[in-house]
Amino acid sequence: MKTLYQNGTILPMDQERTAEALLVEDSRITACGSCSEVAPLADGADLVDLHGAALMPAFIDGHSHITALAQTMGLVQLNGAESLRDIGERVAAFRRNAALRAQDWIIGFGYDQNFLDEKRHPTAAELDLICPDRPFMMGHASGHMGVLNSLALQALHITADTADPEGGRIGRIPGSNQPNGYLEETAFTTLGSRIPSDPESALTNLQKAEDIYLSNGIATIHDGLTKTPEWQLLRAASEQGRLRADIVSYIDIRDHADLIARNPAYHKQYKNRLKIGGYKLFLDGSPQGRTAWVTEPYLNGEKGYCGYPIYSDAEVLRFLDRAQQEDEPIHVHCNGDAAAAQFLACYEKAYREYKNEIRPVMIHAQLLRPDQLPALKRLHMIASFFTAHTYYWGDIHVKNFGPARAEQISPAKSALEHGVLFDFHQDTPVISPNMLETVWCAVNRITREGRQLGKAECISTFQALKAVTANAAFAIFEEQEKGTLTPGKRADLVVLDQNPLSCPPKELRSLRVLATIKDGTAVYRQK
Repeated sequence: MKTLYQNGTILPMDQERTAEALLVEDSRITACGSCSEVAPLADGADLVDLHGAALMPAFIDGHSHITALAQTMGLVQLNGAESLRDIGERVAAFRRNAALRAQDWIIGFGYDQNFLDEKRHPTAAELDLICPDRPFMMGHASGHMGVLNSLALQALHITADTADPEGGRIGRIPGSNQPNGYLEETAFTTLGSRIPSDPESALTNLQKAEDIYLSNGIATIHDGLTKTPEWQLLRAASEQGRLRADIVSYIDIRDHADLIARNPAYHKQYKNRLKIGGYKLFLDGSPQGRTAWVTEPYLNGEKGYCGYPIYSDAEVLRFLDRAQQEDEPIHVHCNGDAAAAQFLACYEKAYREYKNEIRPVMIHAQLLRPDQLPALKRLHMIASFFTAHTYYWGDIHVKNFGPARAEQISPAKSALEHGVLFDFHQDTPVISPNMLETVWCAVNRITREGRQLGKAECISTFQALKAVTANAAFAIFEEQEKGTLTPGKRADLVVLDQNPLSCPPKELRSLRVLATIKDGTAVYRQK
């Protein structure tokens, strides 16, 4: 089956140019160029009239957590909550509409203490007033911390005698060792994983999550920290033929590395749209949550406080040695510049020992310093910037780090100048997987309060689009299959209502996704 796309603007993304026609045969691109070049090959093709819209390679997710997004389906949505009272009203509304069983917890997701009137995390005692009769937990928008009520603390056996886990912290009531409900980093991610879940709706919620990515023009999705439960869900969806996008899974190297050896059919190759892309490692926390590990102290807080690492250098080197020895790609979470320094130093030792080109990716790299970029270039390391931080938390970063450091977050222009390849991501479910908004952020770097944060780090629209297409394909070893409209590559396409290259930069996030096409078949159309 042949399909000819024309009468619009076609962006091949191999260079900054446009084409007039694109020919697809079955799941592959056959030709891309002028109408006169493509027409002789298009006999019998179905014609798709773009009606002036723009066609380009489908977006590729640089890093996110589709299984975590699926888990937020059916939770109390706390994004944008402005106060404890607002949280209480949302929980009450949820309870009125939910068919809760006696054993069910109430779980919320998406609050951010930076935007609450109280300007702090709630306590268990305050959550007891909101939900006195059931275990209640609410997760922070960053996914790095959360708060539990007293019944939830009891259910998870978190008491005054529970020690802080390595790389995490249990909040305590001042003057005592009693937990106050707040859990941070590994205390939240490890202890919180004990919460009972209902597997019956998991596959349905995964499909709902996939719909969100597809509606944003993303045809290749990450699961950026896959443990055994997440893998079981993804594999079940794959085996049942329920996946429409490609999903790349990065396995938790600390506790679940054996998943790779146990699933050879998925290793570095797709099976029913699922593959294992490599390992994932965490080195620090969240800058807006003030747990990212930095070399200069945070402002407006405890004197000398710089966040903290999750692992010692020896432990990090052991993980990276394993990835290098196994020739296994690894994506490493580093928000602070101290975490970035640890990754760079330890990876250089592992790379010198084994010399495997595994395309390591520094995830987030929020506070990566310009003087650290030459090391990324030397080590063939890729940066995956969460550049939407400039909008969502840019004003918070100014308060936490001061203007000079805040203006250097997500230093895409500096990376470009140093020859460091980078892509972009949204770390969903931290924020929605809106690639067009991320492109707008990279081009304009405007905060919520309207401040331009680091004009020197702004990049062009083409460079931003390349980050979420060709560059993102390279980061997952799929540059021969995706990322540009090159003949022979997969027909993964997105149709936009306007040409982003001719759109005024300030209006980029108003662009709309009209359709997403995976392997030549439409998997989303705007209604």
